[in-house]
Amino acid sequence: MDKDCRDGSVNIYDIARMANVSIATVSRVMNHSGKVSEKTRQKVEKIMREIDYTPNAFAQGLGLNTMHAIGILVPTIADNFMSSAIDYLEKQLASRGYNCILSCSGFELSGKKLHTKILLSKHIDALILIGSTYAGREGTPEETEYIREAAQKVPVFTINCYIEGENIYSTVSDNCAAVREVTEKLIASGHRAIAFATDSRSYSANKKLEGYVEGLAQAGIPFRQDMVFYVEKSIRYVREYLKGDSVPPFDALIATEDEIAIGALKYAADIGKKVPEDLSVVGYNNSTLSLACEPELTSIDNHMEEICSHTVDRILQSLQSPEEAELVHELTVPYAVIERSTTRF
Repeated sequence: MDKDCRDGSVNIYDIARMANVSIATVSRVMNHSGKVSEKTRQKVEKIMREIDYTPNAFAQGLGLNTMHAIGILVPTIADNFMSSAIDYLEKQLASRGYNCILSCSGFELSGKKLHTKILLSKHIDALILIGSTYAGREGTPEETEYIREAAQKVPVFTINCYIEGENIYSTVSDNCAAVREVTEKLIASGHRAIAFATDSRSYSANKKLEGYVEGLAQAGIPFRQDMVFYVEKSIRYVREYLKGDSVPPFDALIATEDEIAIGALKYAADIGKKVPEDLSVVGYNNSTLSLACEPELTSIDNHMEEICSHTVDRILQSLQSPEEAELVHELTVPYAVIERSTTRF
């Protein structure tokens, strides 16, 4: 055996030479591909055992046009939903032999384009976009053209937003139906002045607003624009905002994020309103914050783990069995309304 093999500096090229096979064949053995004869597989594996060789991601990808790497793009990791989704995706993909490369784009279009380009330069096998900000503003398809261009190179999978285009696959929660249901439940509980609070005009936020409007219409309650509050996703900000003179009276509030809903609870405590007797509050995402506050918050669970699980399954289908994969472009995952102490449905 060569000295270099004994001292640990052996690489995939050496293994291919020693086994008298191609680099691609060694890569297939490393990736447990079925496209290698049993005799050749045993020969390569025997050499790897003898020299105690541990393959890395680069070596596994050589000759196969794959690095077994998935790019994940998020606007920020400070958001609880996004950080939880990243954690779940990374664990599920790692258990299936894929590495993850994370990049944070910010919310500006220039940053999204730049970081998409950076991830593609890493020779990723697929790209995941987390967050409805990547859907752009309604009626501006040019804001998502860079994603369609990326989808010409690798399959693109989006979480919590829908983007039209070939080779783009979205997995979302039914945000519209979820907010419509809680709006109807609040009305059935006797509420008539129901406010809607959001921190954005994103795809997801617009779907939630759509459900709110539909819920009001179903009960014959006119929609009022002044009952839609655009706020920062900050507990302190929301608490002070709701005390403002321009805010009309309301007896219930639906928030698009749990942080916003907790700001409403702080507001109620400051002005002496009892929850849920005087004010009912509903949050969104069923995060740990919904259990950490007092009273515990009623929240909509968008089943983040199920969304991520479907995304991983669809990625593997597209990469491992592309000829057999029949992926729908938009997959909708059911939601659940988790009632706690801030409502009486």
